[in-house]
Amino acid sequence: METFTSAYSKSIHAVYRTGWLVTVLLVIPWLAWAEPAAIPNEQIFKPSPLPDRIILTPCGDPTEMMGLNWRTDLSITQGFAQIALAEVSRDFVDKAHQVASTTMVVETDNGPATFHSVRFASLSPGQTYAYRVGDGVNWSEWFQFRTASKRPEPFSFIYMGDSQTELKSLWSRVIRGAIVETSGVRFLLHAGDLINRSLRDVEWGEWFAAGAWINGTIPSLVAVGNHEYPRKEGTRESSLTPLWRLHFTLPEDGPEGLAETAYFFDYQGVRFVALNSNEKQEEQAVWLDQILSSNPNRWTIVTFHHPLFSSASKRDNPELRNKWQPVFDKYHVDLVLQGHDHSYARSGPLVYDNIPSGTAAICAPAGTVYVVSVSGPKLYPLERRDWMMRAGEGTQLYQVIRVDGDTLSYKAFTALGDLYDAFNLVKQGEGKPNRMEDYSLLPPERLPSASPGAAKPE
Repeated sequence: METFTSAYSKSIHAVYRTGWLVTVLLVIPWLAWAEPAAIPNEQIFKPSPLPDRIILTPCGDPTEMMGLNWRTDLSITQGFAQIALAEVSRDFVDKAHQVASTTMVVETDNGPATFHSVRFASLSPGQTYAYRVGDGVNWSEWFQFRTASKRPEPFSFIYMGDSQTELKSLWSRVIRGAIVETSGVRFLLHAGDLINRSLRDVEWGEWFAAGAWINGTIPSLVAVGNHEYPRKEGTRESSLTPLWRLHFTLPEDGPEGLAETAYFFDYQGVRFVALNSNEKQEEQAVWLDQILSSNPNRWTIVTFHHPLFSSASKRDNPELRNKWQPVFDKYHVDLVLQGHDHSYARSGPLVYDNIPSGTAAICAPAGTVYVVSVSGPKLYPLERRDWMMRAGEGTQLYQVIRVDGDTLSYKAFTALGDLYDAFNLVKQGEGKPNRMEDYSLLPPERLPSASPGAAKPE
C-alpha cells in the first residue's frame, strides 16, 4: 500500500522532472539565439576615479630622479604620490612622503580625462623605493623601483622595436614574456611606434594594458616614431601627438623645441641618447656633437626610430645617415637601436667612410653596431643587404643587453624565449676599436618571407 509520503515524493519528483524538462526546452533555444555582446574598447579604456596607466620614466639623473605618470577621470581634481624607502616589513608605509601631482584635464577622442605627473627628486643612489598614487583616500597598490648606482655597476635592460598594433592581444605576450624570462632588468627601451594611431586614446589604453604592472615597476626609455607624429587632416604635415607628454615625463635636456623627444642620461657607465628622427635632424646633430664631446662614460648607446640602414624593401634614409653617422663615428658610438622596418637586421661595426651607399654598406673592423628590430605582430618582408651580419623576418622579438665593465653582451630572443641572435662587444683600450665576438651556435635565419601575413611597409 502506497503511503502518503511516498506518493508525495513521486509527485514532487514528477513536478521537478517536468519543470526541469520545460526549463531545458526553454533555455536551449535561448542559448542558441543569444551571443555575448562585444565590449567596445571605448568602454574598456574609459578613465575612472582609480589611477590607471601608471608608468615610470627617466626624467634626469637616474641616481636621484624618477618620472611618474598616471590617469584618472574628472572627479579627481588633485592627485598625489606617496614615496618611501622600501623595507622588508610594512613599516615604510607610515614613513611615506606625499607629493602633489601636476594635473591637466584633456579632452581626448574617448572623452575627457585627468592626467597626472610627478618628478621624484633628491632620491638616494642604489636604493629601492616604494610608491603609490591616488587622490589622498583611494590609492593604487604599492610599486617598487630602484635608483641607479653612482658607480659603473653591471646592469641589464630590454630593447624592443615597434609594438604598434594588436597591442593587448598579441604584443602583450612579448613584453610579459621578456620580463618572465629575464631577471633584474633596470629599464625597458622602446624604439618608437608604440601605437598605430597616436590620437586614438584607446590605442594608448591597449599599450598600457599590455605592459600592466611592468610599466609601474620598471622605467621606460621611449623614443618617438612616425606614428607618434600624426598628419594634420588633408595635409602631409605632421606634429607630435599631445598624448605623448601626457603619458611620459622625460628629460628636458634636448635641443630647443624637442623637449622630451630628444634627450640623454647616464646610467652606471653608459650614456644613453634618444633622438627624434622625425624632425630637426640637423639641430640634433649639433646637439649630439656637444653632448658626446664631454661624455665621461665607457659606453655610448643611441636609440631612435627610422634606421640609418634599412632592412625593408625600397627603403633607405640617406639624409638621416649623412647627418648623424659622422657624429657617431667621431665619438665611437658603440650601439644604435632602431625600429620602423618591422623585421630584424643587425650589422657588424660600420663606419661612414666605408659605406658606398646605404644598401651596399660593408662592415669594418671599427665602427658602430646597428640593429633594427620589431616586437609587435605587424611584420614586413626583409630585403637582404650586404651590411647585415644577421637578419630575420616574420618574427616578434625582444633583446636583452647587459653591460659589465669592458663587455657589452647582446642577445635577441623570439616571442617564445628562444635565442635568435647574440654577440659581445669588448673594449680593447683607449683609441682601439671594440672587439666583436659573434656566437657561432645560432638557429637558422628566418628567411625569406617567413611570415605569411606580412604587411606592406608604410
